[in-house]
Amino acid sequence: MTPISDAEAMVMEVLWAGSPRSAEDVIGALADATGWAEPTIKTLLNRLLNKGAIDACRDGRRYLYSPVLQREAWVQQQSEGLLARLFGGRVAPLVAHFSERGRLSASDIAELKRLVAELDDGREPGDGR
Repeated sequence: MTPISDAEAMVMEVLWAGSPRSAEDVIGALADATGWAEPTIKTLLNRLLNKGAIDACRDGRRYLYSPVLQREAWVQQQSEGLLARLFGGRVAPLVAHFSERGRLSASDIAELKRLVAELDDGREPGDGR
């Protein structure tokens, strides 16, 4: 699937929050927050349709839009792309980056420790990873 832009992702967030939605519903959810005009939002919906990220079904005289691309899959694509572009595909430098800039809260550190412990527990003896 062709990557979606940041603007398209904002439309997707509206659809992930609840679907199906009409173009008018999406416009209502985005117009005030973004300042985008109706034609802009309809263009973004059409781009997402062409990319296969959303689907549309006719409901009388209007279309209802629903996501095809699941949010979890998009988050995975985005996070893998970020890691690849900025940190050579490695997580440790990413965590170090935030740590060095004081961006990790005590709860973030506790959660990271919990995740690492879970990874440690899931290893086979002698795995060597």
